Amino acid sequence: MTAETSIWTWWQNALAGNVGPMHEGQPEQGYYRTRFKGGQWEPVAIWLDEAGSWLAMRGERMVDAGDAWNFCRTHPVSYEAYQKAIEGAGWDDEPPAPAAGHNLPADPFEALKLEFLSEKEQAEAFMKTPIKTQDQADKAAIWSKRLTAIKTKAESLHKVEKQPHLDAGRSVDNKWRSLKEDPDTLAKKLKAHVTPFLQEQQRLEYERQQRERDEAERKRREAEALAAQADVSDTAAQAEAERLQQEANQQEQAAQAQKAQAGRTGARVSLRTFVSARIVDYDKAIKALSNHPEMKALVETLANRAIRAGVELDGVERFEEQRAA
Repeated sequence: MTAETSIWTWWQNALAGNVGPMHEGQPEQGYYRTRFKGGQWEPVAIWLDEAGSWLAMRGERMVDAGDAWNFCRTHPVSYEAYQKAIEGAGWDDEPPAPAAGHNLPADPFEALKLEFLSEKEQAEAFMKTPIKTQDQADKAAIWSKRLTAIKTKAESLHKVEKQPHLDAGRSVDNKWRSLKEDPDTLAKKLKAHVTPFLQEQQRLEYERQQRERDEAERKRREAEALAAQADVSDTAAQAEAERLQQEANQQEQAAQAQKAQAGRTGARVSLRTFVSARIVDYDKAIKALSNHPEMKALVETLANRAIRAGVELDGVERFEEQRAA
């Protein structure tokens, strides 16, 4: 093996998946790529010149070979891939750089919006054809991560912009909270305090109504009996029967409910009927509600929680599916 050939051996083996020993600051001749965290891949070339000095180029600028080696040594690339990247055609397994480039507005929102729209246009064009190669699959995965990074940045910028408004809102809420909540709480306590009295008045009212109805019924029967027994010519008996019937009607009117209440017009407190469910048989209630959409959604939520925790349930089976994530 000649010296000219052997100097490429480490890089050639690395390309084939056989990465040999590597030492910090001690380069191996070849082609690589590297990037700053969250940035685009940049092509790197490392070589030994005729004078025996190590040289390196990152993108289109000369850099220290030892430093470049420390960051690119685990990312060897073919010469063809290196040449393609140098010419600005990017990498086969990487999405293209956003078309917006570096000419972005100073406003963070507008800049991020433009960056997303650029990514969106290219990603949607990419998705018009099915993925058939590993490089294309890698590109889709990296693109997804890049878009997620935009979402994360948007959440962060949104939080920063909104925080002063949240703080101001909380300050206003805190200022008014006691004057909103304390009077309401005290008003409810007063209504609860008067409730037993109104309930007792209601009970007495029910008793009064029953007495009025009983008396009306008694007078009606008496009027009917008197009318049936009286001779047609006995005008006095007929008049008495009619009087009793009128009194019976008046008793019926008096039996109408009179609401138990307190206060005055505009500040009236009275008993109101509040309807709620009291479950007396959970099994029957659950069966009756089993087809309700909200019940189905709740059961599904609880079932998912149990299955993910490794708990088996009757009527529920574990289901697994593979999705890109």
